[in-house]
Amino acid sequence: MVALSGGADSVSLLDVLIRAGYSCIAAHCNFHLRGAESDRDEAFVRELCGKMNVELVVTDFDTLSYARAHNEGIELAARELRYTWFEQVAREKGCQAVAVAHHQNDQAETLLLNLKRGAGLRGLAGMRPKSANPMAAEGVPVVRPLLCTTRDYIEHYLRDKRGLRWVTDSTNADTSIPRNAIREQLKKYSKTEIEHMAQTAEYMQGYVDILEGKNTREAGITKLYEELRGYGFAEIDKIYDALQKGEGGKTFTSKTHKATIRKGKLCVTLV
Repeated sequence: MVALSGGADSVSLLDVLIRAGYSCIAAHCNFHLRGAESDRDEAFVRELCGKMNVELVVTDFDTLSYARAHNEGIELAARELRYTWFEQVAREKGCQAVAVAHHQNDQAETLLLNLKRGAGLRGLAGMRPKSANPMAAEGVPVVRPLLCTTRDYIEHYLRDKRGLRWVTDSTNADTSIPRNAIREQLKKYSKTEIEHMAQTAEYMQGYVDILEGKNTREAGITKLYEELRGYGFAEIDKIYDALQKGEGGKTFTSKTHKATIRKGKLCVTLV
């Protein structure tokens, strides 16, 4: 099940998953927080799914009333409402996962937001590619297939490679919302810097798993990072995956060193 808002991120996610051969349905929440714009988004999503021949499920929320009744902010209320509903729909439809469109910019935002608020390792670990539904820990898992890419590339993919349109949420420009303020700050950073922030969050996930005694991919990548960090290799995750697959002879290079997989081990030499 793809959470489809109509924005660039979720439109890209749906398109990528369908092209990759996954059987998808789409789920759209109308929170009725932006008047005609909320209805415009719903109409856009309905049209898009019609063209793509994708089953669409839509729900309406009285988000303001829910927030008042629970004495919560709008953002938290909307999050609780959508994830509770996602779990319900995913179970009803027999879905294996709920796919959401968070990407590297979102990961960097989360890292900086938690850093400003004050956080331990878990807060600095950001979002994982796969996690429990925050409103249903034992329910259908949430996956984030776009955590490997940036917002700039997502727009490039839609505009230049696929010729697909998307809608824009006007409230994203409201910098009185903390996450939006950080998003505005991130515009000053390069693509590489944003990737590095997202990578830092991934390493933090590994440290958390190591402390908890979990033998996860994240833990393995972080251990390898600690072993290789003096050599300047940029793609530790790719080196780790190649080692796990036993890709003998595969070579990786940094400015100063070369790493080659031989007989299941990594041999590092000067360039």
